[in-house]
Amino acid sequence: MRKSDRHLLIKQIIAEHSVGTQEELLQLLEAQGVTATQATISRDIRDLKIVKQPDETGQTKFVLFQGMNTQENEKAEEQRLIHMLEDVVTKVDRVQFMTLINTIPDNAPLLAAALDEVSMPEKVCSLAGFDTVAVISRTNEDAIKLTEYIKSHAIL
Repeated sequence: MRKSDRHLLIKQIIAEHSVGTQEELLQLLEAQGVTATQATISRDIRDLKIVKQPDETGQTKFVLFQGMNTQENEKAEEQRLIHMLEDVVTKVDRVQFMTLINTIPDNAPLLAAALDEVSMPEKVCSLAGFDTVAVISRTNEDAIKLTEYIKSHAIL
C-alpha cells in the first residue's frame, strides 16, 4: 500500500474509532488488510500531525492536530524543510531555471514533499527520484534565489 493511501486510511480510522495507542492503530490497520511496522506508524502519526486528546469519557485518543493558525503552520512547515535541508542534502546545482538537489539515498521523495508544503514564489513544482529532487522555477532569477536559499540551509 502506498504511503498516501495508508495516510488516508489512518485518518479514516481515527475519525471513526477511539484509538488510544499505536498498537490499537496497528490492529485496526491489519483488520483492513494493511501490515505496517510500529516505526512506520510512528512516522505516519508525526507526518499527519496526529496528537492525543481526551475524549468525552476522559480517555485519550488520537485526533488530527487543528491548533495552529495558517501563519503558525507555514512557519512550522518551513522549519521542517530547513531541518530536512540540513540533514539530507549532499549537493545543490542549478541549470538555468531548474535547481537540482542531491540527497542521501531514499530521501528525495521526503524532501520534495517538504518543499511542496512550503509556499515559495520561486518554485513551480518539484520532481523526486531516489536521491535527486528537481525543482522547476519560472525564470533563471527565481532558480538562483531558490538555489541560494537551499544552499544557505544545507550543510554541504
